[in-house]
Amino acid sequence: MTVDELPNIILEVNELNLGYGSLQVVFGASLNVRKGELIGLVGGNGSGKSTILRAISGMIKPISGKILFKGEEISGFEPHQMAMRGLAHVPMGRQLFPNLTVQDNILLGSYLPKLRPRRNNNLEKVYSLFPDIKNFSPMLAGSLSGGQQQMVAIGRALMLEPDLLILDEPSLGLSPLYVKQVMHAIRKIADLGFPVLLVEQNIKQVLQFSHRAYVLENGRLVLEGPSAELQGHPMIKKAYLGL
Repeated sequence: MTVDELPNIILEVNELNLGYGSLQVVFGASLNVRKGELIGLVGGNGSGKSTILRAISGMIKPISGKILFKGEEISGFEPHQMAMRGLAHVPMGRQLFPNLTVQDNILLGSYLPKLRPRRNNNLEKVYSLFPDIKNFSPMLAGSLSGGQQQMVAIGRALMLEPDLLILDEPSLGLSPLYVKQVMHAIRKIADLGFPVLLVEQNIKQVLQFSHRAYVLENGRLVLEGPSAELQGHPMIKKAYLGL
């Protein structure tokens, strides 16, 4: 099925094969993200989840397969080209500038010239989504907790006014309280109309908050479907939920 037949598709990945040098780590992966959806891409450590995100955002080149973003084939594009087309990637580990203030870190997301006239308005939208970090805006980003830093990283990405937000392990290293807060915020972002592709090991949380999910094992997609249905799938219960 083509993007023209499904005009609400923002991202379509078809039969993607990925690797590093002579080592192939992703085999024939296909997935899609539609407008307003929060999509989970879940699996264990080393299953290839982050590699798929790197290919989508232009950090690595596919061995074969196609990536379509808003109907345009972007396989092999550079990261800055993807950012200019409206893709925002929040990497694992947040990668903030610790010696800059919280507000300065967030404002870095509005570096494209077309965004600068709306910078203050978008900043207020970020603060309304994450009211806690508004109180920390003059503080150095390095002084914040992991959960607070994750909110800053997501806020910085939203300053790009993205057509697609991709998040790599946003709950990694967070306390249970902040995991819930961050996941609630991510779902709210999707509900506001921003499509989100979320990579996580925390399968229970992802299936609770996402609309649909894909399960990746050893570089191959082995399961997909509505998240509510996957919560009750025997494989999910046995392999990931310990039931």
